[in-house]
Amino acid sequence: MEKTYSSFLNWKEPSRQTEYSNDVPLLAEDGTLLAKGWARKNVFQFDRNRVKHVMRRKEWDFYQISNGRLMLQISFANISLGGYASVVLVDLKEGKTLISDMAPFVGGKDKYILPAKGDVPNYVNFRVGKAVFEANTGAERRTLRYTNGDICAEIAMDIMPGLENITTVLPFKSYPDRYFMTTKQNCMPCEGFITDGATRWSFEKADSFCILDWGRVCTPYSLVWYWGNGSGWIRGKDGKKHLFGFEITWGIGDESNATETCLFYDGKAHKIGAVDVEAFPKPDRYMQPWHFLSEDGRFNLTMEPFYDYHSDLNVKVMRMHSHQVHGLWNGTVILDDGTTVELKDFYAFCEYVENRW
Repeated sequence: MEKTYSSFLNWKEPSRQTEYSNDVPLLAEDGTLLAKGWARKNVFQFDRNRVKHVMRRKEWDFYQISNGRLMLQISFANISLGGYASVVLVDLKEGKTLISDMAPFVGGKDKYILPAKGDVPNYVNFRVGKAVFEANTGAERRTLRYTNGDICAEIAMDIMPGLENITTVLPFKSYPDRYFMTTKQNCMPCEGFITDGATRWSFEKADSFCILDWGRVCTPYSLVWYWGNGSGWIRGKDGKKHLFGFEITWGIGDESNATETCLFYDGKAHKIGAVDVEAFPKPDRYMQPWHFLSEDGRFNLTMEPFYDYHSDLNVKVMRMHSHQVHGLWNGTVILDDGTTVELKDFYAFCEYVENRW
């Protein structure tokens, strides 16, 4: 488990980035993975009935909303053995969880089926016990709602016309029918609230953004990964405000056909190469500066942490162990046309995760 993709100093040649722009089936009829690479929108046609190892199939819609002070997570997951709807609210500045509510269910093989794509209009409305999870995605707006007793969260986010994302399909060596397919959709200004019946917390579009982590995977038992992400308004060299974001994930599966690394600028994706962190954070470096660099030099940022949102769910044969570190990022990134963008105290996060599930 102490796997580290240590040092960008040892990179010898640029990673290959296989881009798909037209619709392509994800799986053959026998469950073999057909497509390996990335796209600016989800062009991978997913048929969950073609997954050979049904009990290794995991599907989730995960939304993380934050303004740098509060972080709200609303999610629904179906991991075949079971699943859950959940909401979590964290005060990042005070370092404490304000709300944590989960409605679990047993058996998800043929129920609570989520949409086959997350970046096109779709509608989900599931009831798990007394909890209700609702997500309504339109062409230019998405709304979320979670209720359970006194807890109620309602969030609405803007989807700018033509908003691109990064959708990746990563295989696993020696497993021709295993894959990790995710869509990360950034740069969605949002507004809304969450209440526990006694206190109400609000989010405003001026400083609040949502990231959608949409996953449809069939994986081996153990996984290790890094995931970093951020969105926000920045001031460009032209003096104007621009919507900027980034997505960096690595360590999952075989990255020889693509890396889940991308910049977003005014809704357009700018693909970059493999990213790594200079010093492995485990076991005691999580609150020290994280220096990130991409193999092509286009991503050169340092995160100064201010909060480690640490969670550890350990239930016999299943463990989900995460350090999601939030901080302020400084440095430079380079767009496809060579434009250098400087970031100053840009709020974002990066997590290191070890899972057995």
